[in-house]
Amino acid sequence: MNEYIVPIVFGIIAGTIARIVMLRTDYRQYPTYLHGRVIHLSLGFIAASLGAVAVPAIMEMEFTAVTFLTVAATQFREVRNMERNTLTEIDEFELVPRGKTYIEGIALSFESRNYLVIFTALIGTLFYLVWHIYAAIVGVLLCMLISRGLRSGSTIKEVVDIKYHELHFEGAGLYVDNIYIMNIGLPERQEEILKYGMGFILTPKNMNEINTVGNLGQRQAILHDVSVSLGIFRDSGTPALSPLIKRDLDDGRLGVFILPQVRSKEKAMQVIGAVPVLENAIRMPSESKGGIL
Repeated sequence: MNEYIVPIVFGIIAGTIARIVMLRTDYRQYPTYLHGRVIHLSLGFIAASLGAVAVPAIMEMEFTAVTFLTVAATQFREVRNMERNTLTEIDEFELVPRGKTYIEGIALSFESRNYLVIFTALIGTLFYLVWHIYAAIVGVLLCMLISRGLRSGSTIKEVVDIKYHELHFEGAGLYVDNIYIMNIGLPERQEEILKYGMGFILTPKNMNEINTVGNLGQRQAILHDVSVSLGIFRDSGTPALSPLIKRDLDDGRLGVFILPQVRSKEKAMQVIGAVPVLENAIRMPSESKGGIL
């Protein structure tokens, strides 16, 4: 038997398990059962195979064989495009869309996880060949811990303080605290909003968070996650019943207006707090060399 067979198989198994660990279908229902999972697990197996084979290729001085990793990178970028296109198409049929920023973040995470699988398989095979299987197991476990840490980033509750506020009207204007949301002229619609609607104030903790949560894509992600988790009291063709987030221009606070089917303050605050902070929405003005902030 070839001396590389067992280490390669070990690396492939380790990388595939790492992809299984990172694969989770949550409240967003993505990836979907069953076919969405099959696609990502298959890509994970391919990525693990590439990472496991790279080490023996280098040891045998077959440096040209390692160039296939560049081909793999190109293919995984296509995975990102596939996810983006798929989610963009189905987003048109959501009562509260995800938004382009959220979609780009999901697509980016699926591409990056394939690279983490390659790295895990490569470490597993390398440690097996250089030392022994026990060192390989330790290396793989460390890679999986790193992968799990990278899978989950910051959440909204880490960057803002969330408080519940009653909705109220001043004439035809709908307000959450002192933040204007929209104009509702029909008395019937006003009654529905006061009956089914809820209001929250998100107060950013510093200047970086003011710019981050003020991003339109981040706001849309909050509305989407709340509507998915708690339901929404609206149907197509009812713009007055659309949830909205508006910003206080003086201090950067956000006024959140939602119409959940499950009207629980605690659950709504929990869901809002669990919304991920989108990578593409993060802004760091405090890092400016101009010293303005």
